[in-house]
Amino acid sequence: MHTTTRTRLTVAARAGALLSVGLLAFAGCASTSSSAGSTPSASATSADAGAAVTISDAWVKAADSGMSAAFGTLRNGSSAPVTLVSATSPASSMLQLHETVSDASGAMVMKEKDGGFVIPAGGELVLQPGGNHIMLMDLTAPLKAGEETRFTLTFSDGSTAAFSAPVKDYSGANETYQGGEMDMSPSPTPSN
Repeated sequence: MHTTTRTRLTVAARAGALLSVGLLAFAGCASTSSSAGSTPSASATSADAGAAVTISDAWVKAADSGMSAAFGTLRNGSSAPVTLVSATSPASSMLQLHETVSDASGAMVMKEKDGGFVIPAGGELVLQPGGNHIMLMDLTAPLKAGEETRFTLTFSDGSTAAFSAPVKDYSGANETYQGGEMDMSPSPTPSN
């Protein structure tokens, strides 16, 4: 297996029970590890969430400053649910896992997801505009369409998974952030 496009970061999820083979194929675009300084394990168990979860169709919204968001599909190849509890990226000094909900007035607002995102056993969690997503709260530099940025996901068991995502122009899903007054305006570059 190999990655066929910049937006399809992995096809390892299709390997199902063959996680060790999937991890080797995924290593060209992403890496997983249980702790700092360790190397990816080809014999990871289903208890190692970082080894069990793959991401496909990942992308990040282009933005000149302020906030942005990352999207994609997280697949859990294990027989137990796993919980994504945090994310980091050199593109932002603060990231949060966000859900989009209706507030008291009926307006759609983004807020931090208490407890993180649960990815069901053998299932998937879609991160998408207007829904669950990884919020980059304070960009360290502009995110320009055509570039890539890296992310590291941390799971409740302490394991991690890393991936790269291309930056794309996108002007939709301009929800309000509940609990902060940060710039949510879209990038001035037109959508593709």
